[in-house]
Amino acid sequence: MPSLEMSEILRELLRVSEKAADIARACRQQEALFQLLIEEKKEGEKNKKFAVDFKTLADVLVQEVIKQNMENKFPGLGKKIFGEESNEFTNDLGEKIIMRLCPTEEETVDLLNKVLSGNKLASEALAKVVHQDVIFTDPALDSIEISIPQDILAIWVDPIDSTYQYIKGSADIKSNQGIFPSGLQCVTILIGVYDIQTGVPLMGVINQPFVSQDLGTLRWKGQCYWGLSYMGTNIHSLQSPLSARNSREARSPVTANPSSGAESPHPFSAVISTSEKEPIKAALTRVCGERIFRAAGAGYKSLCVVLGLVDIYIFSEDTTFKWDSCAAHAILRAMGGGMVDLKECLERHPQAGLDLPQLVYHVGNEGAAGVDQWANKGGLIAYRSRKQLEAFLSLLIQHLAPKDTHT
Repeated sequence: MPSLEMSEILRELLRVSEKAADIARACRQQEALFQLLIEEKKEGEKNKKFAVDFKTLADVLVQEVIKQNMENKFPGLGKKIFGEESNEFTNDLGEKIIMRLCPTEEETVDLLNKVLSGNKLASEALAKVVHQDVIFTDPALDSIEISIPQDILAIWVDPIDSTYQYIKGSADIKSNQGIFPSGLQCVTILIGVYDIQTGVPLMGVINQPFVSQDLGTLRWKGQCYWGLSYMGTNIHSLQSPLSARNSREARSPVTANPSSGAESPHPFSAVISTSEKEPIKAALTRVCGERIFRAAGAGYKSLCVVLGLVDIYIFSEDTTFKWDSCAAHAILRAMGGGMVDLKECLERHPQAGLDLPQLVYHVGNEGAAGVDQWANKGGLIAYRSRKQLEAFLSLLIQHLAPKDTHT
């Protein structure tokens, strides 16, 4: 089996993520496209967190573009790309259509035309974006000279994370200390590469297609973040002198927040889901005080940790999946952090010194069916530094458990 240059894989992942972002933007910006196809997910694909879960054509197209582009560049890799979406649609005539990327733009137009029940204009607009070439790279990748055996690699893709925010499309939400509670800024495209033998995440790309909008043209600009962690090499896109300093400050939590009163310092900040359970919220309030932020999208909340906007992303439920966490987990590993199973941390913490229960990506949950086999069952905590995580956990455990039940 051939070895691949990791910089080549990462470069291609960045390029396809940017192509994916272009598709996501086009589907929102061209009204003809956006109204077209929002199909409710079939049972078994449905995320139980939402009463209604949407599958958009954009979602499926993005996933297929990523698969097809990677397969063209690295033959054999395409069939080891797994994602959230099924690529099967039913059109107005009740015909089942398998969505895939055709070799030519004309053929893609024909296929889209079937999916879109004869809407030629929209099919042409979409096919154009799908087939246009995108050049996107990062000079920092030129310094990476590591090869990896192709046969140990597999990839998780979340083509459009926070589909609900994407469909809703709010563009005028104000941020709270840099963190958006909802809106298009919470939409991310997530691509995570992992080792199929160990389940360890190796490379991650998070593309945020909607970062800032030009109020004249109403066009959106995005931003892309990446990280690589393999065999002792750790490199990520946030490595500049400034970000190195910021991450040092982030690691000394007390300087990040001049504490209000010596008795109850709140050295940590956290981002949580709007659906987080009360016991966790109550304990967090004691640990973080006012510095708890709510935000949409698992990918976006993880990105808030990557960017150092918060110390911790914590989620106690089982409604995030491998495709939600793999990309950010790889980037965090490259920064000296990671993503752990919350339930296991709470159970095993008293025995300090044990390895932390990092999330892994190569095995499903036993006995689960449909998407649930890929759920992060014990919840998760994303963090930037181990020391910080351990300090956070010991405080959290004190406030979660009654004082006299340390067993």
